[in-house]
Amino acid sequence: MILRGIKTVEYRCRVTRILEQRFYIYAARKPGALDGFAALGCKPGTPGRPGSPGSLPTEVIVGSAVIEKVTRRKDGMFQWHLAHVERAKRYRKPRGMPQPVWFHSFPRK
Repeated sequence: MILRGIKTVEYRCRVTRILEQRFYIYAARKPGALDGFAALGCKPGTPGRPGSPGSLPTEVIVGSAVIEKVTRRKDGMFQWHLAHVERAKRYRKPRGMPQPVWFHSFPRK
């Protein structure tokens, strides 16, 4: 949904100070119950490859974005405002297991 421009804000329970730095967007193994993919007519794809039309890639990095700013809602949640979203030219499977917040997807040199 981020890559399609439908989702421009990520809601999190914590603030981040990592602003204006490009980060990877990882497609999880399977869509979560609240991801809204069913409403878009999408089904999970095979790992690393989009399947038939309307399916989504899984377990790969599909793009990148920048957190432009962070605001706090009245309910205490934080809104990470996303900008400069780019779709990956090719999907890459990260080394190691992605973590919920930040992870280094490829070994540092």
